[in-house]
Amino acid sequence: MADEAAKAKALEIDKKKAEVRKRLEEQSQKKQKKGFMTPERKKKLRLLLRKKAAEELKKEQELKAAERRKIIDQRCGQPKNLDGANEAELHSLLNEFQQRVSGLEGDKWDLDHAIKMRDYQINELNIQVNDLRGKFIKPTLKKVSKYENKFAKLQKKAAEFNFRNQLKTVKKKEFELEEDKGAEGEEGGPEEGDAPKAEA
Repeated sequence: MADEAAKAKALEIDKKKAEVRKRLEEQSQKKQKKGFMTPERKKKLRLLLRKKAAEELKKEQELKAAERRKIIDQRCGQPKNLDGANEAELHSLLNEFQQRVSGLEGDKWDLDHAIKMRDYQINELNIQVNDLRGKFIKPTLKKVSKYENKFAKLQKKAAEFNFRNQLKTVKKKEFELEEDKGAEGEEGGPEEGDAPKAEA
């Protein structure tokens, strides 16, 4: 019995050791996978990606330039040789260019008009959709200072006040009342609180 118990314990210990070894191997494999991208490799990869991106950008720019040149040649035509051209050839060439320019201007106007009409239609449809949904666009309000109205009221009051102060005082005797004339004639007259003296 003691032998069997010792064997069972030895088997358990062996199993635990095998599990520990397995765990250690798995951890070491994970570490190796993580360590695949070393800083040097990352640096090389970045350089390669930058070179590739620069090449693609250059190719794209060349394609765009070639397409642009092609469109310009198509719309404007090839350059004309004016060496040794007489007046009639120059006149016909100018007429041709004039017709081309007027046609292009007409096309431009048509496109502008079509764009404006589409914008208007889009705006109308948006308004209809918002009306159906019950959502209304709030108009953008202009920012106004809340003190502006107070300043306007104060300025009005100040204007009224200044108007009264700015009235000219009239010193001409034409506009004096008769009572004022009588008061000036009697300089030695009775004061307000005294009774008039009786004449004998």
